Amino acid sequence: MTGGTQAVTRWVTGLGLSPTALLFLFVVFYVVLGMFMDAMSMLVLTVPIAVPMVTALGIDPIWFGVFVVVMCEIGLITPPVGMNLFVVQGVRKGGGSFNDVIRGSLPFVFIMILFTVLLVMVPQIALFLPELASES
Repeated sequence: MTGGTQAVTRWVTGLGLSPTALLFLFVVFYVVLGMFMDAMSMLVLTVPIAVPMVTALGIDPIWFGVFVVVMCEIGLITPPVGMNLFVVQGVRKGGGSFNDVIRGSLPFVFIMILFTVLLVMVPQIALFLPELASES
């Protein structure tokens, strides 16, 4: 209502970033944000601002929804505040330190980031089923 979203969208599109560069900026942004916030808070705070930006650059909103969900999932396992890390620590048998859980999660964080890079480079991964459903 105050025009803040439109101002941010104009500012970001005025930077001259390519869609891929903007998405990689979002990867860094969501990983850092996920270190300190839970997924729902990330969604509520960022989606109303991010969606107009990406649609202005011609990125499919359905694809961006998949991208944001993957980024929130990365945030849930990214130390130090990844909520799923606390869940794993709570259900572990034999106890152990929280640092063990963090070290165990890091390979999965890197794998998910590599998947995100693949998702950015090959958007059909996320759009295959929606396009198949729209054809029938």
